[in-house]
Amino acid sequence: MTEFADLGLDPKVLSAVSDASYETPTPIQAGAIPPALAGRDVLGIAQTGTGKTASFTLPMITMLAKGRARARMPRSLVLAPTRELAAQVAENFDIYAKNTKLTKALLIGGVSFKEQDQLIDKGVDVLIATPGRLLDHFERGKLLLTGVQIMVVDEADRMLDMGFIPDIERIFQMTPFTRQTLFFSATMAPEIERITNTFLSNPVKIEVARAATTGENIEQGVVMFRASRKDRQASEKRELLRALIEQEGDACTNAIIFCNRKTEVDVVAKSLTKYGYDAAPIHGDLDQSQRTKTLDSFREGKLRFLVASDVAARGLDVPAVSHVFNYDVPSHAEDYVHRIGRTGRAGRKGKTLMICVPHDEKNFANIETLVGKPIPRVESPIKGAPAPEEQSEPGEKAEKPTPTSSRKRSSRTSSAKSTETAAPAQASTPPSKSSSSTRGNGSKSSKSSSSRSGSRRDEPVVGMGDHMPAFLTRSFKAPAD
Repeated sequence: MTEFADLGLDPKVLSAVSDASYETPTPIQAGAIPPALAGRDVLGIAQTGTGKTASFTLPMITMLAKGRARARMPRSLVLAPTRELAAQVAENFDIYAKNTKLTKALLIGGVSFKEQDQLIDKGVDVLIATPGRLLDHFERGKLLLTGVQIMVVDEADRMLDMGFIPDIERIFQMTPFTRQTLFFSATMAPEIERITNTFLSNPVKIEVARAATTGENIEQGVVMFRASRKDRQASEKRELLRALIEQEGDACTNAIIFCNRKTEVDVVAKSLTKYGYDAAPIHGDLDQSQRTKTLDSFREGKLRFLVASDVAARGLDVPAVSHVFNYDVPSHAEDYVHRIGRTGRAGRKGKTLMICVPHDEKNFANIETLVGKPIPRVESPIKGAPAPEEQSEPGEKAEKPTPTSSRKRSSRTSSAKSTETAAPAQASTPPSKSSSSTRGNGSKSSKSSSSRSGSRRDEPVVGMGDHMPAFLTRSFKAPAD
């Protein structure tokens, strides 16, 4: 079995790894670290949760041990798609580089430019950034990338999903042609493959799992859910989520609940809190300090349920997540792989359950096609008739009748009254050809009523039919010539 000592890492790095209680490298680490130390470009393809972060931070620290950083010219660059993932990479760097004198700077949104400028001005060995904030500093003239020796692109497929590929291409062009590139992704979309062919030079390809596969240690299931009524779908779906949580019992020590929309994240989090569950939301519209506080609470075990958008689906390392609940079926099949990869990490067992409503069945079929196997159906824990509709919860508005529906109800009511008034007259007058052609009110009401009952559906409606406004039938004087 391969050991970290066999990979050629610096003794100071090995000491830090040992202090972190890591004993043996994961397959992606064992495959990527030796060629990276040899100066080769690396293309790493592995599902989330397999230790990709250490695959580039460990050789980077070893290679940067010699040399000195210059002001505004970082020696290495790590690009991450989200603030949370960039912050996580920075934390890992601090753990592995604690026995060295290497410096770093973290460039993410939600943090003062002034503080980041001060770090860059001093000179940093490692610059960890999201693409947008990095370009902001560059365009302000505060940063030069001509000294970058090692460039890392982490979670490249997530970059594609978030629309960062043009920014990535621009950043590549700002760095020296002689740089070493370490490129990591869980899936290989055609656009990702095009970039690797353009900017990587004869890379060593390390693929430890088939693209877009799910971990065998993760138990999967889906509830095919149909609401009792369309207007009750949201409330009954939240009730089903709570029932699934209760069904898991003590086995559900903590969980991430994924929703497709930010507004849905807030509604579900507030609903769970209302029913006594320890839950909090995290999505891109929240302040960075609040996002960091919520995530730290979840990592430390102070928060049981993290309700998240896909901002939390990639790369976040919370080792002991027992469950993942997909409240919504993800719109992109690849996101399913990344979402459920938040559980079952580092060889642990994990479980994931998904709720699929009728309009999500097409996306669900795409997921099964991608992972290459059917996802087991799970019986709904809610037995019998659906529960009554919940009271209006925070973030939701009660349905109000529209003016159109009010007019329709009013029309039906007035028509019914008209029919009742005309009924005695019709009973005493035998039907005749002349009476049927009469345009009087009683005849019109009778015709309208019989048309609704379906007895005269074959008769065409002339003009505006029964709905002709009264003002159109009024007489008026012609203007004088």
